[in-house]
Amino acid sequence: MTRIIQSLAEISEPYDALFCDLWGCVHNGLEPFAEAVAALRAFRAGGGVVVLVTNAPRHRASVEQQLAQIGLPEDCWDTVATSGDSARAAMFTGAIGSKVWFMGESHDRSFFDPLALIEDPVDIRETPLDEAEGIVCCGPFDPHADPAELRPQLLYAKQKGLPLLCANPDIVVDRGESREWCAGAIAALYTEMGGQSLYFGKPHPPIYDLSHRRLAALGRDLNNARILAVGDGIHTDIRGALGEDIDSLLITGGLAAAETKTVTQPEPEALNAYIEKEMVTPTYAIGFLR
Repeated sequence: MTRIIQSLAEISEPYDALFCDLWGCVHNGLEPFAEAVAALRAFRAGGGVVVLVTNAPRHRASVEQQLAQIGLPEDCWDTVATSGDSARAAMFTGAIGSKVWFMGESHDRSFFDPLALIEDPVDIRETPLDEAEGIVCCGPFDPHADPAELRPQLLYAKQKGLPLLCANPDIVVDRGESREWCAGAIAALYTEMGGQSLYFGKPHPPIYDLSHRRLAALGRDLNNARILAVGDGIHTDIRGALGEDIDSLLITGGLAAAETKTVTQPEPEALNAYIEKEMVTPTYAIGFLR
């Protein structure tokens, strides 16, 4: 049974670290949420560690730069683990070959920046689709266009047997009041068409391994029982936490605001109906991180 809480402080005592989602929980792509910032600061003030665990299809430095640009204070988090870094490690070890076709927007090209942690990295070269050995998918070329518009390219890729490396398993994200498609929508379509999609972000294990390594680098090698996952994606943040046996806090005012009838808090009956429908049960729920 999911417990609806009023604040993070209400349940934070048993936890030494947060694996906290970014988009929809801490910011909306345009500006930080003041109450979320205050909650994270209070958690850190009590000795906790905040790992920002994001399905952003870029490396950590790029995400940190974005956070600075939108004004997220550095004193509310400790370190960052990105789906992009997990996926980049796979690419540079040859998971999809050396000749790749890129899908995404121009700002996602930092995905190809060198990764010093990999010994003898594969020499990756961008090519046209008809010369590629694999696909790097950081998202659609146009985040507002229906992913089905990419069916012709995906059908050709499937016929060639190209693996698709999905750098962001999210299906959609809300930028302010505008909903955008993510790489996960394309990967899901490719899988549905019979293609092979490789995932590295939430809810899949590689990003949790990376998150633990980020904790260890801070001198905090913690048992999962001492970690709380926070997120608004029931099939990414919450399902991933369940798979790792980590307690979870669902932020219902994000992607599931309509389904849970969240204004300031979820309506209990709507929340229970949503959980039953999605068949994923968080430990706790709250309207917004505060």
